[in-house]
Amino acid sequence: MKSRPLILAALAGVVLAACEDGAALTPDLAALREPEIVQADSALAPPGAAPGTCWGREVSPAVIETVTEQIMVQPPEVLADGTVLSPAIYRSETHQRIVQERRETWFETPCDPVWTEEFTASLQRALKVRGHFYGAITGRRDKRTRAAIRRYQKEQDLNSAILSIEAARQLGLVAVRRDDD
Repeated sequence: MKSRPLILAALAGVVLAACEDGAALTPDLAALREPEIVQADSALAPPGAAPGTCWGREVSPAVIETVTEQIMVQPPEVLADGTVLSPAIYRSETHQRIVQERRETWFETPCDPVWTEEFTASLQRALKVRGHFYGAITGRRDKRTRAAIRRYQKEQDLNSAILSIEAARQLGLVAVRRDDD
């Protein structure tokens, strides 16, 4: 009988330890919802995409506002001395309006052959210098790296964890195209 509470306590400790370890392995749900990079050769690519290019997509949902108004159906009946014979009658009307339309933005991104461990480490260093990446430089495209990319690009009005070519150029990671005359 005395060993039963000890067994229950040990079992509870194992369960709690498993919960703590599991928390460290919990995937970044926002990263799982992140759209995939699309090759220009696929049917999912944006119209007019150059062959051999890769594209990311950001979809901003529509913002809808719900407004409820009280509309007077019948005015109150009030005597000259201020006595209310019958109060006003109101009805509620609710309607919705779109404050901001749904927006789909396509942007070019470096293709997988560019995403070497060395490229990712350079990206992490560039983001760390600018105060967006926290942690050790690993060379892995992990959730910290994706979060840092999102923080950096949000300043340019692109809320995506997929690195855009424009952001890569700003960070000095991808060459800027020159127009040869």
